[in-house]
Amino acid sequence: MTAPQNGSDHLANSVRLPLRLEPQPEGGWVITSPLVPELITEADTAAEVLPNVLDAWQTVLEIYEDEGRPLPAELYAMDASTEPVTIDILLPA
Repeated sequence: MTAPQNGSDHLANSVRLPLRLEPQPEGGWVITSPLVPELITEADTAAEVLPNVLDAWQTVLEIYEDEGRPLPAELYAMDASTEPVTIDILLPA
């Protein structure tokens, strides 16, 4: 369930996972991915977003592996070993 290997670069096994953070009336966010509908998690603070997404991602990988399905090809739309990687992060103000 990994991206195609490209040299020894540790980012060669990376995917680009777009996320949607939907604010909730009581605070925090529901986090989903338009490319991976099985990924859903929540975070009450900006500091919880990444750990909760990583936990949900591991669950998604297990689901895909158990079902013998490949991850969506769009996740591999970049070559992290040769292309610059840009990420947006939430930081407390």
